[in-house]
Amino acid sequence: MKKIEKLIEPLNLIYYEYDKGSNSFILDRNYSNEHIFEELIKITYLLSKQNINFFVDENKSLVLNSRDSLLSKIKRHIDSFMQNIKNSNLNIYILNDKKVKWAKNIPVIKIEPIKVDLDFSSYDALIFTSKNAVTSLNSYNKSWKTKPLYVIAPQTAKVASNLKGKIKFVGKEKHGNEFAYELIPLLKNKKVLYIRGSKVVSDLVNVLNSNDIVCHEAIVYDTVCINSKRKIKLPKNSTIIFSSPSTIECFLKNAIWDESYKAISIGHTTEKYFPPYITPIVSETTSLDSCVKKAIELERLTSR
Repeated sequence: MKKIEKLIEPLNLIYYEYDKGSNSFILDRNYSNEHIFEELIKITYLLSKQNINFFVDENKSLVLNSRDSLLSKIKRHIDSFMQNIKNSNLNIYILNDKKVKWAKNIPVIKIEPIKVDLDFSSYDALIFTSKNAVTSLNSYNKSWKTKPLYVIAPQTAKVASNLKGKIKFVGKEKHGNEFAYELIPLLKNKKVLYIRGSKVVSDLVNVLNSNDIVCHEAIVYDTVCINSKRKIKLPKNSTIIFSSPSTIECFLKNAIWDESYKAISIGHTTEKYFPPYITPIVSETTSLDSCVKKAIELERLTSR
């Protein structure tokens, strides 16, 4: 049997993420719409076709290979309960206000929408590499929903889809320049608009314009630091998740780095912006949930 990751590639999942450690498809419960049910049907059909046993748990996640004895299931639930208690006591910090299980929030940035008068009628498609671009644009202009959307990762796709946007493509590489090269065969000879923030860390526009695609850009938000009145001081051995270059800049403006801290970078682009005295661990995928899982893995390794 093929690896699960290969089997599910054609499904282009947004709301469900396969977690190898627990051998399950985890549902992002921050969202609720008809597309979640569509994805659930796709996954269950695929698993049934491959004769892979599974069950749907109380959180609507799918757990694979469920032919366990009753005793095994009870033991698994007890282990899960104990692990939940342990994880809840970990010092894992996210530097924005997004709620993720087992992590604490210390917002160090804020998003300020920039109002731009945009006419989408001449564009074949819109490109988004940030969910902040989606929400900022949507706060004053709804007509973007009429265009097919090409988005960098599932997290951005979820936000756009929940706002009734028409998702045409979700990047598999999840990093700026790699995403640009994914778009080339899809957008050849088309005219597109890249909706972005004031700071970008990729060369997406130049890559597309150099490959027979007319790509314009529109800046719809700015990321600014939240200046703390007192220096942020976290407990020793805390794990801090950095989700953008701005979070690195703004955290270090408001805190003194302790050598016992551990840093998780959401991706390789953000990784490049750390100062030399911080060596981050890069998350497997560009989602905060994945970053938190990585932080828990690190804690298990260091506590052995």
